[in-house]
Amino acid sequence: MAEIDIKDKNNAAVGKLTLPEAVFGVSAKQGTVHDSIVNFLANQRQGTHATKTKGLVSGGGKKPYKQKHTGRARAGSNRSPLWKGGGTVFGPQPRDYSYSLPKKAKRAALYGALSAKYADGEITVIDSISFNKPRTKDMVELLKSLGLEGKTTLVVLPEKIESVLFSARNIPGVTVMRVADLNTYEVAVHNRLLMTKQAVEMLVEAGKK
Repeated sequence: MAEIDIKDKNNAAVGKLTLPEAVFGVSAKQGTVHDSIVNFLANQRQGTHATKTKGLVSGGGKKPYKQKHTGRARAGSNRSPLWKGGGTVFGPQPRDYSYSLPKKAKRAALYGALSAKYADGEITVIDSISFNKPRTKDMVELLKSLGLEGKTTLVVLPEKIESVLFSARNIPGVTVMRVADLNTYEVAVHNRLLMTKQAVEMLVEAGKK
């Protein structure tokens, strides 16, 4: 078991939280983490790219010139890929890039990424985060107080809190996410993690299932 300090908004320690080895003490396997990140990025692709084949390009209904005695190569349509303005051969077409990974593999990758962050001292646990109303200045001051100013930070909450979400959305490099939506890519791409005590407890509880 490992322990981490619980901070308040003034960066003062107000307690300690025990972190289980099964979630924050896992040896990260680079291959598993890599596979999880590639899977996440593939699932984000819209796949709406499209090019027109010769059957989709307008025009070309009439044979450009007669078949024989012109000295030119035979042609049945000026929409052929060989002609300027013609269709595209083997161009990209709408497709679904998404695929699934085993749940155990995704969980192992996430815990490996979290363990690496903990080992590097890049996780900050705060007792709670709340604002009376959305205000970017309040979020900036909180990050500054915790020593996270200027760092790409993933803020992990137990549930959606709109005042926090709206306060952080205009700050470059800061992402707010529910613990239920936490994934390996977001953990790896951010320099620091700011998690509430309740979010960590929920993550630990999910790891027991």
